[in-house]
Amino acid sequence: MYVTIKEIAEHISMSEKAVESLIVEGKIRAVHDGKQFLINKDQFTTHLEQVAKYKKLIDEILQEPIPEDIDVKDED
Repeated sequence: MYVTIKEIAEHISMSEKAVESLIVEGKIRAVHDGKQFLINKDQFTTHLEQVAKYKKLIDEILQEPIPEDIDVKDED
């Protein structure tokens, strides 16, 4: 499904100007219909899944308790 820059910016939580600059740089594939750029929404599925996995991993790491300090005594 093809969507406009505004719709994709909302979908990936970025500004429209940032999305437009990524299109110009060739980092986002888009089609120009003479009036506006149209972007295939499916190309972001894998990216959004990976971002979700990364956020989940970070949350798990942050929730892990810090181990207590081992009291080591020198015998010297």
